Amino acid sequence: MSFREVNGVNVDGLVQTIDAVKAAPAIAKFRFRVDNEWLDGAHNRSTINGFQGAGQLLQHARPLTLDADEPAILLGRDQGANAGEILLTALAACVTSTLIYHAAARGIAIEEVESSVDGDIDLRGFLGIDKNVRNGFENIRMNFKIRADVTDEQFEELTQLGPAFSPVLDSITKGVQVTVQTQRMTAEKAKGAA
Repeated sequence: MSFREVNGVNVDGLVQTIDAVKAAPAIAKFRFRVDNEWLDGAHNRSTINGFQGAGQLLQHARPLTLDADEPAILLGRDQGANAGEILLTALAACVTSTLIYHAAARGIAIEEVESSVDGDIDLRGFLGIDKNVRNGFENIRMNFKIRADVTDEQFEELTQLGPAFSPVLDSITKGVQVTVQTQRMTAEKAKGAA
């Protein structure tokens, strides 16, 4: 069975997904999950196995892992990107994928996309030195380069697709409620996990 592909996206499958969600909105609900374990110092590892979506429990083709650490100047051992860099990576990945999917749905072929994302953090907030300084990014800048054989009007539309529909950009710019629960780990449970 052949399908129409634009930008590496199965457009026929995308249209079928859109139609299925229109017919049964409940299948649009997804829950993604990451399990994280502290290893040493600032080094920790996230593992991603499965997620819920389309009314079912789904598995990735293989477990995915992502190490996080800090560079030496921030007292880490540089065994992974730091959490801020991972956030910027998630933002770049989501805006890029969103752009590609929405362009494909419109039949617009993209030849190349490059981006750079940077953000400013003042450590005085994280270190608890100044309560007037926020803990997180003060601002984030995204710069995209897009190559596509389109009119100026279509190019302007392309530049808006990623930011307009990106779930990660939406979460960062509009905020999202985060609930944090903590449990005391018993010695027996800790030994059993080792």
